[in-house]
Amino acid sequence: MQLEIPARFKALVNQAHQVAEQVFRPISRKYDRAEHDYPKELDMLASIMDGMNAGVGDEGAGAGRLARAKGNSGDGIRNGVNMRTVLGLTELCWGDVGLALSIPRQGLGNSAIAAVANDEQLRRFGDTWAAMAITEPGAGSDSAAIRTTARRDGDDYIINGEKIYVTAGERANAVVVWATLDRQQGRAAIKSFVVTKGTPGMTVERLEKKLGIRASDTAAIRFDNCRVPKENLLGDPEISVDKGFAGAMQTFDNTRPVVAAMAVGVARAALERTRRLLELAGLNQEYVQQSWLQPAAARELNMMEAELEAARLLTIRAAWMADNGLPNSKEASMAKAKAGRVANQITLRCVELCGNLGYAETELLEKWARDSKILDIFEGTQQIQLLIIARRLLNKTSAQLK
Repeated sequence: MQLEIPARFKALVNQAHQVAEQVFRPISRKYDRAEHDYPKELDMLASIMDGMNAGVGDEGAGAGRLARAKGNSGDGIRNGVNMRTVLGLTELCWGDVGLALSIPRQGLGNSAIAAVANDEQLRRFGDTWAAMAITEPGAGSDSAAIRTTARRDGDDYIINGEKIYVTAGERANAVVVWATLDRQQGRAAIKSFVVTKGTPGMTVERLEKKLGIRASDTAAIRFDNCRVPKENLLGDPEISVDKGFAGAMQTFDNTRPVVAAMAVGVARAALERTRRLLELAGLNQEYVQQSWLQPAAARELNMMEAELEAARLLTIRAAWMADNGLPNSKEASMAKAKAGRVANQITLRCVELCGNLGYAETELLEKWARDSKILDIFEGTQQIQLLIIARRLLNKTSAQLK
């Protein structure tokens, strides 16, 4: 594994950074204040990003699917869609997390489709902007406890239930919905379905008001006898007790490194800005000095930089493993747990170090602190990630270690 940015992605990383600096940062405060207003500036950007992604390679949306690869095939090390997404989102979230989540056709549901869809579904939904609907009023961190049902009726499935905290739930062209085919069979019966916008029976009930990422819409969606074609079920339609819902959960192996990358991006933004503000105040950070000879603020910056670099390397590793067909469930959870916690800690500490500048709206530091909290929660909370890591390290099942 090479720790440098792959040469083929350097242009994309540079372009993403320019977007963050020249597009996101100037409008960041505007859409933080105007929650639920659609950032129309992103429409043209989405088209540009489609071109950027198309120019990187011909792998397509499914290049990072773990189900496709049983290990490296001997044709060399691959840096594919997972690495590309992680590197690009790190830069975009250096600009603004909420706006990055609002770019058309770049939703978390797209990662879900890439994780488990077949070739026909990849072609059909390749240009679709997809949100992901998992959480329910009575089922948050425990995805296996979802109550939304999908009943087979001829050539369709009929979905009934309610989903909350759906990122881009109103704006996206489709929603990837997790539902159970048979509650009596537990986890094994949970499948994911692509429900396109405008399907009768799917209703956006409300948009949430939030602490952070206000530029991104977060919806509550109700499904009332919502009929979708059977071809929209992602992955294997058969209920397998032995396999459980590993196919659906595999989605997280792709999306957790993505969220970790977002956390790395916003933490880096806060750290860089804090360093600059402290330099303007007369603090010079000299790496050649021992920590006990440095001012307290400089020592804290060094410690935060070390934590951020550890999170970044864990994130890169999880994405690299996904691209090379290596099981990465433990590593994806490690990256998400570390990056989510570190981002929240760094952004809050940066607010403190900068005093009144950190707390006021004259700087984006207070906004980054608010935005960072969600990155430690969605796609699995900190506590859930630690539980998953423990299960993998101890070789325990979910029933054995709760």
